[in-house]
This record gives sequence, C-alpha cells and structure tokens, in this order.
Amino acid sequence: MGVVSGHGYVVRAVRAGEWEQVKRLRLDALRDPVAHLAFLETYETAAARPDSFWQDRAGQRPGVRQFIAEAPGGQWAGSVTMLLEEVGSEDWAGYAVERRQSHVVAVFVRPEHRGNGVIQDLLDAGVAWAWEQGAERVRLFVHADNARARGAYLRAGFKPTGLVVSFSPDEEEREQELALDR
Repeated sequence: MGVVSGHGYVVRAVRAGEWEQVKRLRLDALRDPVAHLAFLETYETAAARPDSFWQDRAGQRPGVRQFIAEAPGGQWAGSVTMLLEEVGSEDWAGYAVERRQSHVVAVFVRPEHRGNGVIQDLLDAGVAWAWEQGAERVRLFVHADNARARGAYLRAGFKPTGLVVSFSPDEEEREQELALDR
C-alpha cells in the first residue's frame, strides 16, 4: 500500500517480489544520457548481474528502503533508495559517519515523468522514512556537472555542505543535505 501523491502517483516501498521491475527500472536508468554522471555503475555491469542480485535488492533489508512512484496505469515512473548510515561506521567514500544519517542514492525519474513533481514525491517519502529511522540528516552526492539533479535537490530543500569528493580531476561529487530541525 502506498500514498497517492498530489500528482496522481502512488508512492510506496518496493515489495520483495518485484525484483524484475526493480531490475528493469535500474537498467532503464543506466541508459539515461546522464547516467555516467549519476550512477557509479554501467548498464553492462548491471545487466550482467544474476537474478539473485535483483531478488536481494528488492527484498526488505535492514537500513535500506527503495521507494517507487507508480503512475496511473502501473508504470514505475521513478525511484529513490535510502541507506541508513550509523555513527561510527565508514561511508562509501571512506569518511567516518559522525551522526545517524540517511544517504539518498539511485535516484531516477523516467523522462516522460520529469517536471511534474514526482521527484519531490519520491524524496518526501524517502526523507519521511529516514526521520522515522531516527536520522539526524539526509544527504546525497551529486556530480558537479549534473545541473538538472542539483536543481531538483535544491528545490527539495537540500543545501550544499561544501564537502566535495573527487574520484579523478573530472569526477567531482558534491554533498547536499537536509538537516532535521530540532
């Protein structure tokens, strides 16, 4: 069961048996023209993964929740995945996690559903889940050259923190956060 957004989409968590839809949406995301800026894997790598990988990814795992926006008619319009990061652990870039936080990853909205608020609906669902988990902030990293995504996150309230992670001189990821007002 999900929440019907003001934009007519049903926004809900992925169910364990929906692994084929999870796989299809991810592969479509990796075909997007800016996928090389937005994702840390290629279409070829993801397409070669066994079904067991996708089955695990769609399952309910502690500290991980994937949300989808289902359009009228049933098509999955987009997705966002939330990862809970615990104090004392190390994040994906090797930095110490200093407070309980949630990390937004794998954000994608199909081109035909962009510009109508579905990204906000997905982020709202993910952020609400993060706050329910006791997160003190929600963060994400966005490539410096991905202006469309940076703008969407700014409109959603995510502010730049100044932290920049570089994989190479032309691979700069900038952190943005949404802090819990206490």
